[in-house]
Amino acid sequence: MTARVIDGRAEAALLRAQIAERVAVLQARPGLAVVLVGDDPASAVYVRNKDRAAKAAGIAVETLRLPANTSQAALLELIGRLNADPAIDAILVQLPLPAHIERRAVIEAINPAKDVDGFHPANLGRLVDGMPTLVPCTPLGVMKLLATAGMPVAGTRALVIGRSPIVGKPMAALLTNADATVTLAHSRTRDLPEECRRAQIVIAAAGRAEMVRGDWIGRGATVIDVGINRLEDGRLVGDVAFSECLSHAGAITPVPGGVGPMTIACLLENTVLAATHRRGRE
Repeated sequence: MTARVIDGRAEAALLRAQIAERVAVLQARPGLAVVLVGDDPASAVYVRNKDRAAKAAGIAVETLRLPANTSQAALLELIGRLNADPAIDAILVQLPLPAHIERRAVIEAINPAKDVDGFHPANLGRLVDGMPTLVPCTPLGVMKLLATAGMPVAGTRALVIGRSPIVGKPMAALLTNADATVTLAHSRTRDLPEECRRAQIVIAAAGRAEMVRGDWIGRGATVIDVGINRLEDGRLVGDVAFSECLSHAGAITPVPGGVGPMTIACLLENTVLAATHRRGRE
């Protein structure tokens, strides 16, 4: 058996086309502000891709690039201005931030109604409670890819590897809300390979290159690889040993070309959602 490779690029292109159609009928274009602090090369690439995708969908995007020595107070002041700006429907502060800036303080400063990353405690709380909210883009993209794979989530045993508040924890909440039986694994999980073998859905978001081996995967399981790691030889790989898992899984996402494009498409979807909700309250 060889797993079906889930084409995240193709699915993201379909979603972006749908978003462009929604934007075209709005009276005013949604406004997205992207804030980049410092000169991290990977972050710069992500921001450039988000900027390009937003413009292609008809979203008015403003990218604000700040030097690495920007103070936390100055960043919070900028966020306050964006919160108050009626032309801005959505705010994204690119992570990671320089070490002298506290991530939580920045996330909590963003108006939850404009928090298109879905990281604000108010949005995460609503997610855990099963209420409508702005959902973190990567977990939202994973749920869409599971649907693409034809994987029925309800009643399945799902394993999420990684417990970050950005991916792992909201991912577990989304799967739970969709009636999966969820295990949230991490660095102290005993016998992680056996936990993987028991799962019909495996979502790897640990940030360790190719840690999930082929013989960890139960026959026919759906494997979603959130990780992206650059090896010493320059290759990009995920948290899953892709070639090994192909002969075990029923469906699998590649790296690159899997979850990454869907994350950006879901950011655009959240931007349109934030704009329509905010304007509906005005």
